[in-house]
Amino acid sequence: MYDDEDPRCVIVSEVMTPEKSNFAGNVHGGHILQMCDRAAYACAARYSNRYVVTLSVDHVLFKQPIHVGELVSFYASINHVGRTSMEVGIKVVAENLLTQEKRHTNSCFFTMVAVDEHLHPTPVEPLELRNETEKRRFEEAILRKEMNLSFTQEHERRKEELRSRFKPKR
Repeated sequence: MYDDEDPRCVIVSEVMTPEKSNFAGNVHGGHILQMCDRAAYACAARYSNRYVVTLSVDHVLFKQPIHVGELVSFYASINHVGRTSMEVGIKVVAENLLTQEKRHTNSCFFTMVAVDEHLHPTPVEPLELRNETEKRRFEEAILRKEMNLSFTQEHERRKEELRSRFKPKR
């Protein structure tokens, strides 16, 4: 599934140390998001052979806490490629190094945009879908994009409705 030679996948791993913990003693969610962003960057830059920037982070789900001392691996893969953007799916797995127990703790999707030397969006090679898993992920990415657009449009419509209802009286 995650082949070291495949330019569309990357694995980033790190042992969680005490300075990464929050007030509850678990690894801080902000640190996990930072590591996800790094994995998304590495994956998208590797695939596109370009500098990339983060456009959005979507569907962040913290399923379980991550503990100090665990080895955390961020499995990143290109799910979808548009003209200049790429959706990178990230699966986060925490491993207890003493028991070898592994837990899927987090998932999220980053949209990364390839840019040129002037930081303008630049085209990316289309994604070749090689198997059923890649086809499914590609279609799921399209569905997420459509749902996000619908959500954004409906949110804007409702905000305008609320603005007109709560217009300040002069």
